[in-house]
Amino acid sequence: MSEPRPPESTPRPLPVLHVDEPPDVPPPPLSESSGRFWSARRVPAAIVALLLLAGAGVFLYDIAAVRAHRPAMRWRRALARQLAERPLDDTWVLVGAGITAALGLWLLVLAVTPGLRDLLPMRRPHHDVRAGLRREAAALVLRDRAMEVSGVRAVRVRLRRRRAKVRAVSHFRDLDDVHADLDAVLADAVRGLGLSREPALSVHVRRPGRKG
Repeated sequence: MSEPRPPESTPRPLPVLHVDEPPDVPPPPLSESSGRFWSARRVPAAIVALLLLAGAGVFLYDIAAVRAHRPAMRWRRALARQLAERPLDDTWVLVGAGITAALGLWLLVLAVTPGLRDLLPMRRPHHDVRAGLRREAAALVLRDRAMEVSGVRAVRVRLRRRRAKVRAVSHFRDLDDVHADLDAVLADAVRGLGLSREPALSVHVRRPGRKG
């Protein structure tokens, strides 16, 4: 006879540890700037490209004509003679050199400046997001906020990248009180624009002029 087997012991369940997961909180917005937006400069680039293409084509045609034992173009012979005979301090030589230098300086300025001055860069909420705000739209926001101040009759806003000039006309209330309210309201409005570089405020308040 076989001996009875002892009853198998059931395995005890392992204790489960509950870890409180942190709630999904969005990361804070980045404080870095979007940077200035660069213009494509299509018109100056197209003009320079067309001029270079036309000049290279003319010179190539003239060189090919000379290689084919034909006389060079009259304008190139005249230009070579003038360059050989005229001294360096001649008026026309100085004028041509000045124009050439001015055009070269203009092209260098276009190459190293971003352009698009009407587009104000904003703070970047994420690494892969760049945002900009039109200067006219930002000035309109400041104007609307200024018109909400009691006593303000008319507002004119001139917004640049570094300074915002606000000129308001108040037909009642004390001018100092209106000026203080405008400073507070516009400072909050500038912060709400989310610009990477907040412009400095310059507020002026005056009475309306007399008619007649």
